Amino acid sequence: MTWETFRLMNYLWMGVAAIAFGYLLFRDAPYGRHVRPGWGPTVDNRFGWVVMEFTVIVSFLTFFTWNGWPSSGIVTFFAGCFLLHYVNRSLVYPFRLHTTGKRMPIVIMLSAMTFNTVNGFLLGYYFAHFADYPPNWSRTAPFIAGLLLFLIGMVINWSADNSLIHLRQPDETNYRIPRGGLFNRISCPNHFGEILEWAGFSIMTLCLPAFTFLVWTAANLIPRALAHHRWYRSHFTDYPTERKAIIPYLF
Repeated sequence: MTWETFRLMNYLWMGVAAIAFGYLLFRDAPYGRHVRPGWGPTVDNRFGWVVMEFTVIVSFLTFFTWNGWPSSGIVTFFAGCFLLHYVNRSLVYPFRLHTTGKRMPIVIMLSAMTFNTVNGFLLGYYFAHFADYPPNWSRTAPFIAGLLLFLIGMVINWSADNSLIHLRQPDETNYRIPRGGLFNRISCPNHFGEILEWAGFSIMTLCLPAFTFLVWTAANLIPRALAHHRWYRSHFTDYPTERKAIIPYLF
C-alpha cells in the first residue's frame, strides 16, 4: 500500500468519525446507564466489553507483526503504550466491575469491534511500514511532552475508573453521585483522562493514524460524557450545579 492510499484511508475514517460525532450528540449510545429496548439481541455486559476491547489488540498486533516484529526500539515503545491501555481495558477493567446482570446490545458490541479493528489496523500498519523516527527521538520535545500528557491522562483515567467501581458494593446496581478529585469539577474525568492519553500519544508519535485515533476517541467520548452529565442532572436533584461534563470550567 502506498502512503497516499494510506493517508486517504485516514482522512476518510476521520470523516466517518465526524458523522458519528454528530449522530451521538443527539442519540445516546444504548449501553450502560443509557441501555434501552429496541436494539435487538443482547449479551452480558462484561463479555461484550472483553470482546470489543480485545479486538483492537488482535487487530493491532496482526498488522504490527505482519512481517515480523519491527526492529525500532521507539516503535516498540509506542506499541507498548498502546497495548498497556487496552490490556487494562479488555482484561482487567471488566472483571473489576461490581455489577452483575447488565446487558449490552450485540449491535453495540459489533460496532465497537469494527471501530477497534480499523483503528488497530491503521496504527499497526503505520508502525510496521511507514514509521521512521530518528535515533534521538526519545529526547525530543514532542516525545517528552507527549509521553508526559499520556501518563497524566492514564493516571486520571485509571483513578476515575477506580472511584466509579468502588461507588458500589459487589452486586449492587444502583447509581450514586461520584465525588472527590476531578469529579468535583466534571462528571466524566475517566473520559477526560482517556482523551488526554490519546492526545499525548498523538503528540509523542507525531503520526497521522494516532491523530485519527484521537479524533475518533473524542467523537465517541465527548457525546458520551455530555449524555452522562444530562443523566446525572436528571436523576439527582442535588447534583452539583458547578460541575461541567468533561472539560473543567468549560463544558
